[in-house]
Amino acid sequence: MNPKKKILIIGSSVADVIMNVKKLPAPGEDVHILNQRLCIGGCAFNVSDMIRHFQVPHLLFSPAGTGIYGDFVREEWEKRGIVSVLPVPDLENGCCYCFVDQTGERTFASYHGAEYLFQKEWFDLIDASEYDTAYICGLEIEESTGEHIVSFLEQQPHMKIYYAPGPRIEKQPKDLMYRLFALHPVVHLNQSESFLLTGKTDTEHAARAITRLTGQDVVITLGKDGAYCLENGTGVFLPSRNAKQVDATGAGDAHIGAVMALRKLGFSLSHAVGKANLVSAAVVEKKGASLDHSSFLRCFNK
Repeated sequence: MNPKKKILIIGSSVADVIMNVKKLPAPGEDVHILNQRLCIGGCAFNVSDMIRHFQVPHLLFSPAGTGIYGDFVREEWEKRGIVSVLPVPDLENGCCYCFVDQTGERTFASYHGAEYLFQKEWFDLIDASEYDTAYICGLEIEESTGEHIVSFLEQQPHMKIYYAPGPRIEKQPKDLMYRLFALHPVVHLNQSESFLLTGKTDTEHAARAITRLTGQDVVITLGKDGAYCLENGTGVFLPSRNAKQVDATGAGDAHIGAVMALRKLGFSLSHAVGKANLVSAAVVEKKGASLDHSSFLRCFNK
């Protein structure tokens, strides 16, 4: 990859309402929230925020609509020096309610608004020659405007695509998913998602089934056990370090962001995945999906 070319990150920036609970309520049960906070998140934003720490040139191609949540996203962008190239759509932004239990596991309830919908003409605002790498998440492909994203990527054969299907694989239009597979993306997903996608019950078999669909490398994250990387036909399990899980929100986004940045910096995929495991371990040890820069630097020294 050309170090002078940028990464194009297509997807959502979301207002996350994070609520800590002892446990999720059963139907009809009344529980008290331990605490709550409003944070910026969204898969694309989380990926871009991790790439920012590596100082790799990139563009966050993400809409923010009207209403209090759209205003909040723009305020958070401004704090980080992010300048949007997109107009403000005449549609309210949604938000994501993130319930985090005492084990650090998270459950999402999302209200999708303008942040997930991409208009066809927006892609004319991109000078595609400036980019050699692109990121896309399955949540945007699932939406009614997912066709516009896939069509744009089909017109960019020079771009290396990283595709994170996410947990809602079964909800994504199969025709769009297989059009993406035909673009030979590096597929990045967790173990349960890989089993959903392939019908396999073994990590290595799932990875090889995915690479038969894409003709490309595969990364399957394994939580506390690190990740499995299938690179150039050779598979390897790459361990992580011991981490006390506080909040798993954004760990997968941070992982793929680190992988993409390190690949741009010249690392092999397996080496990048090994280092990304350390980043994810640092993310799950804190509340929220992002790391400050000092925490990012420390994650390589533990």
